[in-house]
Amino acid sequence: MNSVSQPFIDYLKFEKRYSAHTVRAYRDDLGQFFSYLDSSFGETPLPSVSTSFVRSWLASLKEQKITSKSINRKISSLKSFFKYQLRTGSLKKSPMTGIISPKSGKRLPVYVEEKDMRLLTEQIDFPDTWQGRTERLLIRIFYNTGIRLTELVTLKNSQVDISGSTIRVTGKGNKERIIPISASLLDEICLYQKAKQLLSGWNYPESAETLLVNDQGKALYVKYAYLSVRKWLSMVTTINKKSPHVLRHSFATHLMNHGADLNSVKELLGHSSLAATQLYTHNTIDKLREVHKKSHPRG
Repeated sequence: MNSVSQPFIDYLKFEKRYSAHTVRAYRDDLGQFFSYLDSSFGETPLPSVSTSFVRSWLASLKEQKITSKSINRKISSLKSFFKYQLRTGSLKKSPMTGIISPKSGKRLPVYVEEKDMRLLTEQIDFPDTWQGRTERLLIRIFYNTGIRLTELVTLKNSQVDISGSTIRVTGKGNKERIIPISASLLDEICLYQKAKQLLSGWNYPESAETLLVNDQGKALYVKYAYLSVRKWLSMVTTINKKSPHVLRHSFATHLMNHGADLNSVKELLGHSSLAATQLYTHNTIDKLREVHKKSHPRG
């Protein structure tokens, strides 16, 4: 499998400039598919991969109770892979013709109530330590900007525009977007940067370049940021899912609830189409129903 798929993986990595997380997902999906072919049908040259082989794999995934959402992603990975093979001339026909993605019910985004976010960002005291300052700023940036987890842990000092009160974020597909930030958040970032300059004993170059660092001067790793968010959200909300992505959902939902238009939220989130952003309108409609029921004389 590796020799067959590696040129495609290199294409995603170096030409499409996909994130390491996305490239890994493609590699895993292709690895699972070709492992299934080997175990079920023996060594199978690429031109011999048929639509029935693909359907057989998808049926095995359903038997394993893999969700429709995950199966759809794997289908998308295979379609991209075989489309690349057609373009490079390795194949004349794709086995993905006729493969239909299963329908998956779209779950509404989970978000934190505004009152709970206000409690966390304005009233709860974080420890007066470097870890406490870092985790407080991490929470505030997530909620104030709606950026993704990988976007935050890789955020550089140079991406903060102090005069313009914005941050420049490089998102999926290496696309840049500009996000305005509040004056209070900008002040906190500036204080954090100054405090970081005064600390000594850090021998890591990222301490000078990366915005958020741990108490050793190293850039934050993904799991650290995830666990920090989960810890602090546990103090203010009982929702089951507590993650940086929930803060992203909260950012978008609260904007929509306060009248932000869909296109603006789409740009702030870095979505490529309105379809993903429209999920947040369902939460907004629920909010409007609640207001209508409480306020309308015939409610």
